[in-house]
Amino acid sequence: MRDVLDVHTHTLASGHAYNTIREMAKSASEKGLELLGITEHAAAMPGAPHIFYFENMKMLDREMYGIQLLFGAELNILDSKGTVDLPQQVLKNLDLTVASLHIPCIKPGSKEENTSAYLETMKNPWINIIGHPDDGRYPVDYLALVQGAKEYGVLLEVNNNSLDPRCSRQGGQENVRTMLRHCMEYQVPVVLDSDAHTDALVGFHQYAWEIIQEMNFPEELIVNRSTEELKKYVNKYKNL
Repeated sequence: MRDVLDVHTHTLASGHAYNTIREMAKSASEKGLELLGITEHAAAMPGAPHIFYFENMKMLDREMYGIQLLFGAELNILDSKGTVDLPQQVLKNLDLTVASLHIPCIKPGSKEENTSAYLETMKNPWINIIGHPDDGRYPVDYLALVQGAKEYGVLLEVNNNSLDPRCSRQGGQENVRTMLRHCMEYQVPVVLDSDAHTDALVGFHQYAWEIIQEMNFPEELIVNRSTEELKKYVNKYKNL
């Protein structure tokens, strides 16, 4: 299967990433991708851009170096009620959104609290992807997570960065396998993302692919195979 997209990446605007939009797009082009999503950290993350940055994304070109570009946010889930750190009016005008639990923004709760945070977030019609739900610092009921993703039409992410030995998240290997087993059982699609904070890591999904291949995870449940498959799930095209 050809992997044609990467929709969770960050630029200098996120505060702890290292490249510009053009550098990230150029890297995507050089690696043979067709589509790149740039999802800057939203307001609650230290160093994140002001809300004006997200409101002004309408001015950005949606194609560079022959690559389709989608611009959005990696939102911070702030509580077990699924509150995120950008208002609805802003969310619905973004091309795509990823929602994640981050240590600087929310303390880990119980398995029930963390699972509730994800499930309540999924109910928001402008949330497209649940980012790195593999982080063992936030224990999760993966069966409930997968069933929720199926019910609300949200993509679950296999985050390559979580599987990188340099990453500070915990339990990624085991948790990704657990999630994928449930995804196969309930026919729930996933998206493989780099979570790249440098241009060198754009489109780098090697660790994720190793698990996918080991588990014989079906290609038809991986949206990276087609930009048209991804477009079924993201705001820009759901709004048409």
